[in-house]
Amino acid sequence: MTLARHQAFWDLHQNGCFVIPNPWDVGSARMMAALGAKALATSSAAHAFTMGRADMGGVSRDEALAHAEMMVAATPLPVSGDFEEGFGDDPDDVAETVKLAGEVGLSGCSIEDSTVDGVPFAYGFEQAVERVRAGAAAARALGRPFVFCARAGGVMNGVYDLAEGIRRLQAFEAAGADLLYLPVPPGRAELAQVLASVSKPVNALAAGPLKALSVAELAAMGVRRISTGSQIARLTHAAIRDSVAAMLGEGSFVPLMGAASGDEVDAMLARGAT
Repeated sequence: MTLARHQAFWDLHQNGCFVIPNPWDVGSARMMAALGAKALATSSAAHAFTMGRADMGGVSRDEALAHAEMMVAATPLPVSGDFEEGFGDDPDDVAETVKLAGEVGLSGCSIEDSTVDGVPFAYGFEQAVERVRAGAAAARALGRPFVFCARAGGVMNGVYDLAEGIRRLQAFEAAGADLLYLPVPPGRAELAQVLASVSKPVNALAAGPLKALSVAELAAMGVRRISTGSQIARLTHAAIRDSVAAMLGEGSFVPLMGAASGDEVDAMLARGAT
């Protein structure tokens, strides 16, 4: 069953387009499975929020791995791990993170070339490529299907432009990445440039200007996978903000009118577990 799960995840990336939502706990994972998700991915930001911490650097590697293992056990679906910059600067750090990701049962993981350590930061080009090369080699050494995603995050973080992001994606592809990812390009035209620049599957993040596009539109452009990052978690936090602000500020419980029933949630949790 485990090998079949990993193979199914690999196969999802070979043709067509699918949405991979990002849960943050067992309950949200099971609800997403019950609603028809084909695979799930962790979100470093959403996970950090559950512990009252900020995004980027708020979670250690051990914590991220334990969380990922919990997500793998939550449903029968394949799971990919969001491991930020790989929890270390050196290529060996990335390779070790990928190895550990495989050991906890993940079917893939994402490593990025930039982070926010007080201020946005990106690894130099050569170092970024060597980190991807090490991660890809570690993924192949697992001896079973594992989708290694290389993420060029500098456009989103404002530390390099689109041309540099594309140059990096092309180099990451040559270094052995299975999936390429440049989150939040300025718009549809820029996403089209990304898609035209590489031959490996591309992940798009449903955030920023891309939220205005439908799954069908992104699929028609050639996007293979659509992730949601922390967007669903942030939407949930917005519901907490708005409903509690209304009841404590205005004395109104109107925002609670749209709550799902306990029976509905219970049914989805049971369905998602199996």
